[in-house]
Amino acid sequence: MLDTRRMQILRAVVTSGSVTAAARNLGYTPSAVSQQMAALEREAGVPLLERTGRGVRPTDAGRLLADCAAAVGRRVAEAETALADLRAGRAGRLSVRYFATAGARLVAPALARLRREHPGVHTELRLAEDPLPDVKAGRADLGLVVRRHDAPPVDGVRFVHLLDDRYRAVLPRGHRLAGRRVLDLADLADEPWVGSELPGPCLDAVLDACGAAGFTPDFVVDSGDYATARGFAAAGVGVTLVPELGLPTYDTGTDTGTVGSGADAGASTGADTGAGAEGRTGARAAEVVVRAVTHPEPVRAIWAAVRATAPPSPLLTAYLAALRETAEQGTRPR
Repeated sequence: MLDTRRMQILRAVVTSGSVTAAARNLGYTPSAVSQQMAALEREAGVPLLERTGRGVRPTDAGRLLADCAAAVGRRVAEAETALADLRAGRAGRLSVRYFATAGARLVAPALARLRREHPGVHTELRLAEDPLPDVKAGRADLGLVVRRHDAPPVDGVRFVHLLDDRYRAVLPRGHRLAGRRVLDLADLADEPWVGSELPGPCLDAVLDACGAAGFTPDFVVDSGDYATARGFAAAGVGVTLVPELGLPTYDTGTDTGTVGSGADAGASTGADTGAGAEGRTGARAAEVVVRAVTHPEPVRAIWAAVRATAPPSPLLTAYLAALRETAEQGTRPR
């Protein structure tokens, strides 16, 4: 096995032209340099230097090893630079799993901020029904999930709360309650309901809130899809609740809006993973009104899941900060 440190000393001897000059440049004694060269020749099994008057010159083997030492030195320098960039968060790779309604309004703005601050980062973003297995196995650095505040811990996973996504009532424009700016949830107790969620933590949040208001919704349609649910509501089939992240941006207040763009389908975990709901349903641009709901206000809690034993990562820390800032901006009073 060749000693790469001795190869670097050989390179210094070759470029300096003598053992004495190399020793002076390296801060060694000539005797120490000569001993290192003798040891390297024993490792190589062939002569590496030959004397020429008061100096030395490399043999073919010596020139080969000196050139290799130069290449090794360059790669080591590149590795040190790359490691410094990783430690500082200037470069690296970040893998994220998310659900659809968190994509445009949460994941994307946070990613834009991360790339401004860390332009060398490489990202892998994937929709995932259940990101926890990938997070626990280290295949993903972060996953977005919906879970209750009092949900039991998950072994090997740390959860960081990002926001409570408030549900809004979506009604036909001509509905008897459309004139109110804020509705008590109990006001909807006797209404036919359009289901916007599949079974999971999102639907649980809606049912728990309705239970706290003293009723169980009468679902006449199960859509499991926010855009489709808005379409049924617009057609007068029933009322529905949609989280703010699942509404078009122009519908997230309490003013009227139209079905024409928006977020996607719910997955079996209660967090949506589909894409292009309007494209699937052909929902017409029919007007609805969107109203705040209180007493109680249904919310779904969105969390970032990270591996509990993951080593410190500047990129992950920066992206979590960007997600929190994006979530905070999205939940400020309007």
